[in-house]
Amino acid sequence: MLTRWDPFREMMNLRRTVDRLFDNTVATQGEDWAQPVTWGLSLDVIEDKDDYVVKASIPGIDPDDIDISYTDDVLTIKGETKADREVKEEDYHLRERRYGTFARSIRLPYKVKADAIEATYDKGVLSLRLPKVEEAKPKRIAIKVNPQPKVIEGKTK
Repeated sequence: MLTRWDPFREMMNLRRTVDRLFDNTVATQGEDWAQPVTWGLSLDVIEDKDDYVVKASIPGIDPDDIDISYTDDVLTIKGETKADREVKEEDYHLRERRYGTFARSIRLPYKVKADAIEATYDKGVLSLRLPKVEEAKPKRIAIKVNPQPKVIEGKTK
């Protein structure tokens, strides 16, 4: 029996294999409940003409446990979520919530006013407003249009 080669099927098989590889890695880390895991922090970075706005979803974390720094054009957000200690490990049927330390650093393309950075934390969302320095803000450059040369019209007799 001949089977026709289907590149789409091959790509899907590769994807399933990679997904299983990552699932096994996460499951292995999750099985050792006594050891906290370092995890990344997903960010949204929005730019407008005056500011950068950075948002991170980190629910259940006390704002006092979050460390935010800005040095040499690099914004760093660090923190730690603590595991529930009142529940015995053997009583868990499923444990998917992350705990441990997290950190994320990003380099911004333009300088910001470090002393004017504002941070707010509402309903598990950390929002940072980083105002750009004046020279980083876009400036509109006016275009001068050369006036058309005046044509002198003469009348013939």
